[in-house]
Amino acid sequence: MPRSRDYPTRPFLGVSAVVQSDAGILLIERGKPPLMGSWSLPGGLVETGEQLEQAIIREMREETGIQFTPHHIADLVEIIRTDKDGKTERHYVIAVFYGTSDVVDLIAGDDASTAEWVPIENLADYPLTEGTLDVVKKILNTVERSFP
Repeated sequence: MPRSRDYPTRPFLGVSAVVQSDAGILLIERGKPPLMGSWSLPGGLVETGEQLEQAIIREMREETGIQFTPHHIADLVEIIRTDKDGKTERHYVIAVFYGTSDVVDLIAGDDASTAEWVPIENLADYPLTEGTLDVVKKILNTVERSFP
């Protein structure tokens, strides 16, 4: 039986964040389908009546255990996946925030099985969800951070 996000009648609105610290970039390992076992930026869907900034603060707390104050929306990402017949199987519009953190200890929760600070130079060694590395590079270059 298809999940409610499969073959949507409208796009889903989500939030995500590129969070940078001295230890690297914050990533979570997805603990549930779809893409279970893949690594991505923390985030999730916006709830009805919830502002985007409130949503990313909630999602960060739920998935990583940290209190997060986003600096700004750094990118808008659209994910559209079609099936073999060309029908839209998934459609998300994601507001990607940028922020920094000095929190060291992470507590994975909600949809995340693991949360880690990953050194920038090691990001490509992780099985990242499609487009994650490109988004991180784009945002870090935009905020004038060097990316190897």
